Amino acid sequence: MKIVLATANKNKIIELKKLLPSSVQLISLAEVGITEEIPETGSTLEENAFLKANYVLKKLNEQKLNYAVLSDDSGLEVKALNGKPGVNSAIYAGLPKNDHLNNIKLLTDLKKCTKRQATFKTVLCFINQKTEYFEGIVNGTIAYEPKGINGFGYDPLFIPQGYRSTFAELSLETKNSLSHRAIAVAKFLKRLGN
Repeated sequence: MKIVLATANKNKIIELKKLLPSSVQLISLAEVGITEEIPETGSTLEENAFLKANYVLKKLNEQKLNYAVLSDDSGLEVKALNGKPGVNSAIYAGLPKNDHLNNIKLLTDLKKCTKRQATFKTVLCFINQKTEYFEGIVNGTIAYEPKGINGFGYDPLFIPQGYRSTFAELSLETKNSLSHRAIAVAKFLKRLGN
C-alpha cells in the first residue's frame, strides 16, 4: 500500500518508517510536489491531524493522484501547566519552531514545580475513502534538565512511566517499542490488518 505522509518533519518520517512494515510504502510530500508549510490552525491534535491530511488530499486530487494520506499531530500535555503546551507543543516558545527553545521554556515554566506529571499524545489521521483516527498516549514525568542526544522535540525532557531515562537517552528501537507514536501506529496497523 502506498501512503503519502503529510509531514515534512524528518524525525517523524524516520520514526514512522521504522514503525511501519515494508508492505506500507511511505511517499514524502516532496515526491508529490508539496513543498509549502501546511497550516496547523486547529485547537486540538485531532483537528490539526485532519487539517494536514485533508490539505494533502486536496493537493493530490488537483494532480489526479490517487493515494491514501496519513498525518500525525503530537503534543506534550503537562498536568501542572493545565495541559500546556498541548496542541501548541511545536511552537511553545514562539515562531519559528525551535525544539531547544521549547525545552527551555518548559523548564522555566516548571522551575518551582515538583509535580511534573505529563502525557505525550499522538493522533494519526488516515484518509483513504473515509477518515479514521488512531490515538497513542504514554504517561511520564518531566526531567529537571535535558538528558540524552536521541530523538527530537521534548524527548530530552520526557521520562516515560517505568523508566529512569528520557526518550532522548533511549535507543530509537526502545523508544519505538513504547512511545505514543508507536501505540498509535500499532492501532493503525491493526486496522490495516498487519
